[in-house]
Amino acid sequence: MPVLSVIVPFYNVEKYIGPCLDSITAQTMGDLEVICVDDGSGDGGPAVVAAAQAEDPRISLISQGNRGVGHARNVGVRQARGRYLAFVDGDDTVPPDAFKRLVSSLESTGSDLACGNVMRLYRNLLIPSWAHREAFARPVKRTHITRHPLLIRDRMLWNKVYRRSFWDGLGLSFPERMYEDQPVAMAAHVGARSVDVLARIVYHWRQRDEPGSSITQRSLEPGNLRDRLLSVLATADLLSRAAPPLKRHFDRDTLDIDMGVAVEAVATMTAAGTGVDGGLLDLIVRYLDGVSREAWQSVPFEHRLQVHLLHRRRLDDLADVHEQAVAGHLQPRVSSAGFLRRRWYGRHPSMPEHLSEVSGELGLTARLVSLDWREGVLGGVGRVSVGRFDVGGLRRVRVRVWMEERETGEIVLLSEQDTAPTWENVEQEDGTRVPEHAFPFRFAFDPAALSPAQLARRGHWDLCLQLRSQGLRLDGRVAGPRWLPPLIPAPRRKSGVWLVPVRTAKGAWGVRLRKAEATIGECRMDGGDLVFSGEIADVGDGDPVLRLRRRSDGEEMYFPVALSGQDFHARVPLADIDESVGHESWWEVVIDQGRAIRPLVRTKERPVATVADRRFLIDRGEDGCLLLAER
Repeated sequence: MPVLSVIVPFYNVEKYIGPCLDSITAQTMGDLEVICVDDGSGDGGPAVVAAAQAEDPRISLISQGNRGVGHARNVGVRQARGRYLAFVDGDDTVPPDAFKRLVSSLESTGSDLACGNVMRLYRNLLIPSWAHREAFARPVKRTHITRHPLLIRDRMLWNKVYRRSFWDGLGLSFPERMYEDQPVAMAAHVGARSVDVLARIVYHWRQRDEPGSSITQRSLEPGNLRDRLLSVLATADLLSRAAPPLKRHFDRDTLDIDMGVAVEAVATMTAAGTGVDGGLLDLIVRYLDGVSREAWQSVPFEHRLQVHLLHRRRLDDLADVHEQAVAGHLQPRVSSAGFLRRRWYGRHPSMPEHLSEVSGELGLTARLVSLDWREGVLGGVGRVSVGRFDVGGLRRVRVRVWMEERETGEIVLLSEQDTAPTWENVEQEDGTRVPEHAFPFRFAFDPAALSPAQLARRGHWDLCLQLRSQGLRLDGRVAGPRWLPPLIPAPRRKSGVWLVPVRTAKGAWGVRLRKAEATIGECRMDGGDLVFSGEIADVGDGDPVLRLRRRSDGEEMYFPVALSGQDFHARVPLADIDESVGHESWWEVVIDQGRAIRPLVRTKERPVATVADRRFLIDRGEDGCLLLAER
């Protein structure tokens, strides 16, 4: 009898089932069986499994008509002979030591189930799963969901190993519909005597990019939404009965995620005039009737308003508000009430008073409109808003701008001014323009304000801002999307130190003080090639090469560097760079001469180039070095 039974339901995943099985059969824990259940695939997936079965006797194949993944999993469980159970979807993969770690944990602690951290797999890029990041930040043995409530987000089936006797004792089985894993995963968490939480990655959850290829991608379909709501209701009923303190945590996430899908689906159907099934609305209302006021307040005002309209079946109003929200035009006026304990409220005619408080979600969004050197002084103009609200009700608003050194916390004040809000259409990264109600501000940074000691430290100074009004004080960083203006100004030199205006990967502005072993004085496009040249202070021995390193995964590429004395010249054919992985790729550019030399970019130009239908941005990194981005 095997120690572990791994159940793999699959349907039309010919492209992925091979790598999935390879990852399971390569496990460092060899005493396992792999039960593959074909749910009526119409592609070559079953043949791939049959070929793997011929190579590895631990693999078995069961075929059935298309009855859904829940039924397929139940079939697999009935055939399983192991002391432990695990589930893997046919398009995902498992790290080599995942099952050994999970089973070993259960063997040592006696817990009923062990669960571990997850990475999203997009093409060949692994990124942390937001749903699991917090719950699995650190290992915890013999815990329980009631003592570790972040596990309420761990609603998936497959990053776990279950003790078979526990599974049978609890009478777990899958409903035969979509989203079948959530009620089972939650029932297991609640019903377990104890649970082991592993911080190590035990599962790679694939994000597929074929249109309509997964349940998630079809989330707006009425049938899909109905099954999702049935699972939500089943989980809500379970928690209300068996673990009431967890219900508010569940509702917070469900209002945000599942009701977000419901809002979009119903608003879309209403706007299209297709009508919304009354039974579907009944399921939504039934769930929302049981949500506490505390849970309602946990989601942002804009989303809360739309869910409220859905709850009240005001579908035409919902469609209108949803359209405004998507376009960025839903900006309710914010006002305050109270004296000793001032509270802030968003005002909208469709939102009742008891759901209107926004005190916890007011925060600064500060961006620059322009930034440049003038007569040796770095001057900037910007706008600061208070979230997506109409701030015309704020009175006597004062904005303070300063530079703050990260390491020491020392401050150089740049400006302090009274201001009043204005409307402006703001360009977005997708090229659209959205109205913004915000307070204009300006500042000037004179490097002469820095002391010799501050210059010598060569630190990183962040551009910070504070907004004050009656009963309101908000602090934040000045930031903005890297792909939008303004350009990052060229560096300037003072007392042998380069003052480098910079913007971080998240768009936050600042000034970096540094020395430079190499500088780039020319950077331009020549056809489809990026051409740049400059000077190296110490050429050393040997021939240098240009090294591009992708930040997301450490992938590296190399290109030649021509050296003449201290002058260098390099050419990078952009079409030869590895294609972007994920939404965008960032490549750091260094000169490798046995040591990494990070050349400071002195040019003002920031080329944006399209080569072979690929869009590139040539930019400066956090220390002023050359940075190449593709989106």
